[in-house]
Amino acid sequence: MKTIKQWSLYLILAFLAMSCKPQVYNTVSLGSPGTVVPPIEDQYKISVGDKLSIKLFYNPELNQEVIVRPDGRIALQLVNEVKCVTMTPAKLAEVLTEGYAKYLAQPPEVSVIVTALGGNKIFVGGEVSAAGLKDLTVPTTVLGAIILSGGFKDTGDRNQVILVRRDEDNKPRYMSLDIEKAMKGIDPSQDVYVQPYDVVVVPRSGIADVDLWVNQYLGQTIGVFAGYGYMIVPGR
Repeated sequence: MKTIKQWSLYLILAFLAMSCKPQVYNTVSLGSPGTVVPPIEDQYKISVGDKLSIKLFYNPELNQEVIVRPDGRIALQLVNEVKCVTMTPAKLAEVLTEGYAKYLAQPPEVSVIVTALGGNKIFVGGEVSAAGLKDLTVPTTVLGAIILSGGFKDTGDRNQVILVRRDEDNKPRYMSLDIEKAMKGIDPSQDVYVQPYDVVVVPRSGIADVDLWVNQYLGQTIGVFAGYGYMIVPGR
């Protein structure tokens, strides 16, 4: 039979389990604008960090390979700086054709080829095995991004994964996703597709925080309890 002092110890642990549960505020619900996006766009749009090959068929001396700068621009001969981020390669080719035509005797034939993707990156952090920047080479969901990061640690909270995404006004939107439900097939809509520059965070679970507390402090505290008659005696 457990003593009142033993029950007191159990109640302390139960209280810690509840109080250590991660709390996320100001989250938006799934289905709100900007929370769910199609996995594949009709046409690729140029992003910051992309490497572009600009080729002029009749003027090869003007051929260049450039990287889209953080301000969304590229610097080229004759036409100088051109803002190209969010343009499709075909649209940029049209803009450059018009720009080069002002300086060339013969109408130019311009092609734009994306040779390397630099802007399709997300950051995955928290309780995953390999946190850091991840490249998006194919449509990827939150669960896919976590798998790319080595999967959940045992200490990760699968019921409250946080997705941070910036809206058109560059303000962060926070989504709380129950990836456990998606993994079990209960609610697959929780596993949304990620977009470039998203941040995925797996917080520590409340149980993990209790385990940490037990490991760090209970070993010391139990000795104090023992001195005051709090020692748990097997069989009682």
